[in-house]
Amino acid sequence: MASMLVDLDVESLGPEVQKADKPDFSATRKLYSHVKKMAFAKFVASKKVLPTCENSSPALWHCCGQPFKESSSIHKHIANSHASEIHQRTTETLDVMLYQAHSEEESINEESTDISSWIPDTNHIPEDDLVKGPGEVLLYYSYCQLNDPQIICQWQKELCLKLKITGKVRVATEGINGTVGGTKTATNLYIKAMLSHPTFKIMQVQDFKKSEGGAACFSDLKVGVYKEIVPMGVDPDIISSRLAGIHLEPEEFHKEVKVFVENQSSGNDTILLDCRNFYESKIGQFNQCLAPDIRKFSYFPDYVDKNLDLFRDKKVLMYCTGGIRCERGSAYLKSKNVCKEVYQLKGGIHKYLEQFPDGFYRGKLFVFDERYAIAFNEDVISECRYCSCPWDQYQLCSTDFCCQLVLSCTTCREHGLTACCPVCQVKEQNHSDVPSDGLSHQEECECTMSRPRIPKDTL
Repeated sequence: MASMLVDLDVESLGPEVQKADKPDFSATRKLYSHVKKMAFAKFVASKKVLPTCENSSPALWHCCGQPFKESSSIHKHIANSHASEIHQRTTETLDVMLYQAHSEEESINEESTDISSWIPDTNHIPEDDLVKGPGEVLLYYSYCQLNDPQIICQWQKELCLKLKITGKVRVATEGINGTVGGTKTATNLYIKAMLSHPTFKIMQVQDFKKSEGGAACFSDLKVGVYKEIVPMGVDPDIISSRLAGIHLEPEEFHKEVKVFVENQSSGNDTILLDCRNFYESKIGQFNQCLAPDIRKFSYFPDYVDKNLDLFRDKKVLMYCTGGIRCERGSAYLKSKNVCKEVYQLKGGIHKYLEQFPDGFYRGKLFVFDERYAIAFNEDVISECRYCSCPWDQYQLCSTDFCCQLVLSCTTCREHGLTACCPVCQVKEQNHSDVPSDGLSHQEECECTMSRPRIPKDTL
């Protein structure tokens, strides 16, 4: 059954068949992609050679009578020479998983869609434990087929409300993406609830990135159903996460960046690509990276299209905050067929800094909540907008109708310099600009007008 579904060309079913009427093979194909990655990783690991003694330096991998010292080389060799074996292992595993999933689905159908069965019992937990005490923020995502995202959305709302959790959760047919905060008691229950849900059993505890914080890091709870779980502006059915680049663990990514940095002066065929927004990379980034001056991730596809020659025949090492933007971003870059290789940092900067706080990433990690940034090292790589002293603590522009972030140090703020640019500073001093209807709207200022929407970069 697995082989039949994997080999079927869904798009060849013909334009006369409406998308809604097509058999739902996409879930199986996405699952196949995930299982194939696991099978591939296990196959690579089985070829690893351990040192026989401390001072010896044998090849890291050995396959088909050949030694391989670079992870990219063994990956390429196995992909080219052992594809049939990987496929066989994948389909065998997939058949077992499909049988188990079918059994679970029958069980779930018998229980109907009563989401109360997915809500943990908290009767034995004092309510104070859900609102007081040490807290944390969870960052996570999962690309998995959701046939009824509305049900998952409703479940998430009730789950978060019961656990006194705030934050943002995006749900779509392609999966789920969340940043939520609460007490550690609440977040632990949240993780257990996620992992016990039949759809998200594919996830593991380590998929939830943790940082200090809590419910107070968010003004409220926002849970909704969207087309994409991360807004890139490209239909997930056209550019899917299953086409993503090769995932590198933080240790592997660290080694690749080390080689990149050391070879930079002698010429390099590698690009270390930050696919986040400019205000994120401004306060923290990897050494010698390419950080596009874009304001939204939805500009990233256009940025790639405008700078294709930049990536031609290059090996790309891509990273973002938690890994989710790289899933779709690397898939889009690969779809252009210009790069030699595309890799991405598994777990994002967050996971990298947990292992390498003093590694090649310097500065703060921007987060999309009221903390704005979290620190893993003491470096400050940005400066105050007005006096140029070292500063990396963002505040919202104080001018009405402006949503820009501004780096204004304590001294400058005390002198009234709280806007993002001179244009907004004048507006701040002239309150007559406020519209009489009292309705909120966003205006462009010097910051937005002076920045090209899609920059043209050179290395």
